[in-house]
Amino acid sequence: MPKTSARLLALLSLLQTRRDWPGSLLADRLDVSLRTVRRDVDRLRELGYPIAAAKGPDGGYRLGAGTELPPLLFDDEQAIALTVALQIAATRTDDGLAEPAARALNTIRQVLPARLRNRVDALRVTAVERPTTRPAAPVDGDVLLALSAAVHARETLRFDYGADSSPRRAEPHHVITWDGRWYLIAFDLDRQDWRTFRADRITLRIPNGPRFTPRELPGGDVAAYVTGVFRGSTDNSGRWPCQGTVILDRSAAEMARYTREGLVEDFGDGRCRLTLGSWSWPGLAAALARYDADLEIVGPRELTDAFAHLGDRFHRAAGALK
Repeated sequence: MPKTSARLLALLSLLQTRRDWPGSLLADRLDVSLRTVRRDVDRLRELGYPIAAAKGPDGGYRLGAGTELPPLLFDDEQAIALTVALQIAATRTDDGLAEPAARALNTIRQVLPARLRNRVDALRVTAVERPTTRPAAPVDGDVLLALSAAVHARETLRFDYGADSSPRRAEPHHVITWDGRWYLIAFDLDRQDWRTFRADRITLRIPNGPRFTPRELPGGDVAAYVTGVFRGSTDNSGRWPCQGTVILDRSAAEMARYTREGLVEDFGDGRCRLTLGSWSWPGLAAALARYDADLEIVGPRELTDAFAHLGDRFHRAAGALK
């Protein structure tokens, strides 16, 4: 029979791998008697692990959630994934979760076996922030948890927003990140429209309001909606207000190295079909011209007119230098 401490760790590891465990199966796995299993479960309970027992001729056990976080066991892959995620989170100096992530990473690293610590220490993440005149403000982790809980429970939120003097009432639908900031996507009940709120500007009022039935998000899903909001779509459909298609004298494989935007399709003979969007037709024409390749406009007519407009403008600009 293994020593008590080793047996307790083995029992805890088993309880974490599935929802319910029959007592007889635990006894077989640990090569002990049912009586020993019951005693070991009682010892784990004394250490703070919330283990529920099911009645019945064979009985059973389930590891549940308690009021405090007890020690946990991770396999090698879980430990590596956790430390990598924490290291990435700790590099976000503009985020309120960076400092807790760094402390959690240090705590876990101290107890990692040498074989895992060496692998984790080989990872070095350097945060390179995009230059901006408006750095993201840190967000309180408790606020993010409260927003996410309201989304999950489908409870109406009441909150103050920035310098706005009037409290807001909104049905929360998603908590997202975009370009280094945290946002809440919600339906504003007072304005009867969808809104995207910056989480760092939200001051929650408690308690939450009544439950609600979720509405359908414009665009059909959160990705389409968010793309539309942050890229200037006027109808929140996730599509650019101006979208056109051209045939470029570049291969699809070559274009895939040049752009992450739009839809690139192979057109044969070393050419590709590119569908791209922008906030204006002249802006779209200029974006397509930057690929420095001959092109054929497929449509629409507004894109053809925009190229003609830019052509006249560039011709005048070139003439002014003569």
